Amino acid sequence: MEDFTGGVTEFIEIKTAPRELFKIMRKANQRGSLMGCSIEGYVPVLFETRTASGLVKGHAYSVTGLEEVTYKNQKIKIVRLRNPWGQVEWTGPWSDSSREWAGIEKPDKQRLQHLKKEDGEFWMSFDDFKKSFTKLEICNLTPDALEDDKLHKWTVSINEGRWLRGCSAGGCRNYPETFWTNPQFWLKLLEEDDDPDDPAVLCTFVVALMQKHRRRERRQGASFFTIGFAIYQVRDQLQGSKQHLPKDFFLHQASKTRSKSYINLREVSQRFRLAPGEYVIVPSTYEPHQEGDFILRVFSEKQNLSEELENQIVADHPEPQPVTDTQNNEEDKQFQKIFQQIAGEDMQITAAELMSILNRVVKKYNMKTEGFTLESCRSMVALMDTDGTGKLNLMEFQHLWNKIKQWQGIFREYDNDKTGTINSYEMRTAVNAAGFHLNNQLYQIISMRYADEDMNLSFDSFICCLVRLEGMFRAFQAFDKDGDGIIKLSVLEWLQLTMYA
Repeated sequence: MEDFTGGVTEFIEIKTAPRELFKIMRKANQRGSLMGCSIEGYVPVLFETRTASGLVKGHAYSVTGLEEVTYKNQKIKIVRLRNPWGQVEWTGPWSDSSREWAGIEKPDKQRLQHLKKEDGEFWMSFDDFKKSFTKLEICNLTPDALEDDKLHKWTVSINEGRWLRGCSAGGCRNYPETFWTNPQFWLKLLEEDDDPDDPAVLCTFVVALMQKHRRRERRQGASFFTIGFAIYQVRDQLQGSKQHLPKDFFLHQASKTRSKSYINLREVSQRFRLAPGEYVIVPSTYEPHQEGDFILRVFSEKQNLSEELENQIVADHPEPQPVTDTQNNEEDKQFQKIFQQIAGEDMQITAAELMSILNRVVKKYNMKTEGFTLESCRSMVALMDTDGTGKLNLMEFQHLWNKIKQWQGIFREYDNDKTGTINSYEMRTAVNAAGFHLNNQLYQIISMRYADEDMNLSFDSFICCLVRLEGMFRAFQAFDKDGDGIIKLSVLEWLQLTMYA
C-alpha cells in the first residue's frame, strides 16, 4: 500500500496492541487511512482455508468502517470488514443475518448501511475482531493524496538526510563516541490532540524512517541496513537553539522514547504520544560507518515543525597576541636561532625553509608523524604572509608557531591512543576546540579532503586543515565589509583568493 500511495504504514500485532486500538483505528478511518488485517496461518498448507466462523486464514481483509451502536442499553464497538473475493463472510455475531441487528433502531441500521447480501462486506464486534485477527496494517496517507475536504488530514513534515562514513554514520546508542555525529532533526509539537475523552495533554504522531535506493542497488550486492531511531526531549537553555547537539548531551541524557527495535527493513515506523514541546530525532544505522541516504517523515494529528539541526558556521578563535620579551622562553630562543641560521641575510624564509624548520622542531616533541609536506608549508606561508612577499619574516613566523603549538595541544588531547592520528569523528570535536564551528556538509568535505582511506587524519593533515580554515575565514571577513555574511567577488578576486590560499 505504501508504494502505491506514498503514505506511511504502521504494522500492529493485535495481541500486543495498545489499549486505545479502537480509537486509533477510528481516527485513521476519519483521516482516510487505508487499513487491512489478516489471520496469520502458521502452516502454509492452511493458507486460504475457511474457518468455522467464515473467516479465511492468510487472507487480506480491508477495514472499511468503525462505529459504536446501542444494543441492549450498552454501547457496543463494531468493525466493518470487506473480503476482496466479494463473497465468503463472517457468520458470527453482527454478521449480515445475525439476531443482533433486530435489537437496534432502524435509523442505526440505515446509518450503518446494513444489508443482508453476500457481497463480501460484513460487520463484527470489535472484541471478536481482536480475538479472530492477528495482524493490522494502517497506511496513513499524505494530505495531497486525499481529495475529500471532509476528511481530517495529517500534518506531514519530510526531511531527507545521509549517513556518510567517517562523518555522519555514527551507529546506534551502543557507540557513544560516534552516536552524536548522526544527522539530528528538530521536532516541535505545537498542539495537543482534540480528544475530549482523554484528560492527558499529549500529541499523537507517527515517525517513519525509510532507506533510499537500497532495493535498486541489490544488483550490486547491497542489502538493507539495520536501522532505527531515538527521540530526545530538549529542555531549558537548549530550547530554540536548533544547534547540533554535542556528545556530552547524549552521554548524560536518556532518550524520551525510541523505535521498538533496530531491524533490516526498508522502513521502520512507530506511533508515539508525547507532551507538546521540543524534541530531537536521531536516525541511525545499528553499526557505524554504513553509508546511505534516508527519508524521515513525521505524521502528526495537529501542527508540527521539523527541520535538520545544523550548527551556525562561525570562527571564534582568538587572534594571535603580539610576542613580547617575557614570552621568549628557552624554546623560543632556540627557535629564533634556527630561524636566523636558515633565513639568511634578508631574515625571511620560504615555504621550503619553513618545512625544514618545522620538521626539525617536531622531532623534538616525539610526534608520530612523517613531518610537514611542502604543500602544507605553502599554505602556512599564504596564511601568515601579511606583506605579500611569499615569505615569512620573524614576526610572522612567531605568530605561526604560536598557532601550531596551540593546535598541537588540541591534537594531542584527541589522539587518545597515541597513534599520531585522530579519526574523522574526533576531528569534529578537535576542529570545534580550535574555534571553528561548522555544519555537517563542511565536516563531510573535510573528511573527504584530509582523511585517509581508514578515515584518520595525521598531524600534518590536521594542521593543514586548520590553516586552510583560518585562511578562508580571514579572507571572507576581509571582503565582508558590512558583516552580513555575504560577499561579492570578481573573477580576479576569486582566483587570487583560491589560488594563493
